[in-house]
Amino acid sequence: MALILTFLGKSGSARTKVAIAAAKQLASQGKRVLLAGSAEPALQILLGIPIGSDPQEIAANLHVVQFQTSVLLERSWEDVKKLEAQYLKTPILKEVYGQELSVLPGMDSALVLNAIREYHESGKYDAIVYDGNGDTSTLRMFGMPEFLSWYVRRFRQLFVNSDLGKAISESPLIQPLISTFFNINWTSDNFAQPTNQVHNFLDKGRAALADPKKVAAFLVTSNDPVEIASVRYLWGSAQLVGLTVGGIILVSNDRTVQVSEQFTPLHVSVVPDVKTEDWQALIDALPNFVEQAVQAPKPIEINIQEHKVSLFLPGFDKKQVKLTQYGPEVTIEAGDQRRNIFLPPALSGRPVTGAKFQNNYLIISF
Repeated sequence: MALILTFLGKSGSARTKVAIAAAKQLASQGKRVLLAGSAEPALQILLGIPIGSDPQEIAANLHVVQFQTSVLLERSWEDVKKLEAQYLKTPILKEVYGQELSVLPGMDSALVLNAIREYHESGKYDAIVYDGNGDTSTLRMFGMPEFLSWYVRRFRQLFVNSDLGKAISESPLIQPLISTFFNINWTSDNFAQPTNQVHNFLDKGRAALADPKKVAAFLVTSNDPVEIASVRYLWGSAQLVGLTVGGIILVSNDRTVQVSEQFTPLHVSVVPDVKTEDWQALIDALPNFVEQAVQAPKPIEINIQEHKVSLFLPGFDKKQVKLTQYGPEVTIEAGDQRRNIFLPPALSGRPVTGAKFQNNYLIISF
């Protein structure tokens, strides 16, 4: 499976330069690399070539593509209509065409993530370098499998246990009516077949996000205090989402600059702020991304024997972290991110007996 690599930080041009250099570095190692960016012009300006919505080869082992949301929506709409036809006996979307659809807020992240997934599963690439916005919207995009999985789990069970769900399941009159409109036979769990497919789809995404050999992010910053504070915030937010941050890339022509204390225990790689024609100097200064990502602290660790869950949340203090347990799972808030922790059977349903925030770790006891 391909490595998905992305970069987080406030400086857009520096971050894009690092993404290009990372793609070139991986391609020079013999890996088949796809460099993917948004429709904004930064990537193609720095590369000095026009970029289209289909992958194009720009060097040995290196392809580049531009994620144009309107094009992604048009292509994905055909898959939506096929899915509708699979479950609905009389499809209603066949008269709506992808070319007439407008992009609504939030669609772009879902469409880009789906495009990355498709390229990831195509088997054509060993690494996908994604040059996104590098902010919390990127984090929410990568966290979608985890977030959507919670919505499916929570609302599926609520519906099955509701009076409406039981009526649909048990009524001899409603079942034939449902069969008139749908191609599937819904039994006691009224959403078993479609939701199981969704679960499998989301579980693959969650498993990939939890594996630093498959998905990793690196922070890009200068030695400006404001940028450092911003990437520290992104570091903690990424950990809460479940995205492993493998290290820090400090863009500076001053090799004596030190920011290690703010990012312990991550490794800091100092790289030069280069001109676009001097990529090699930047490439040579980049780290081994997979090696560092594997050594980085895991976002979450579950110790069943000790009945403990530990979350690594750097960039936040005790006052910024909130723990609640309203439903069957534990909810953690930090900054502007929220995550419901999916617990293994041995801990699921157990009440929280204690919690402490120590050395950037939130440690929860059950």
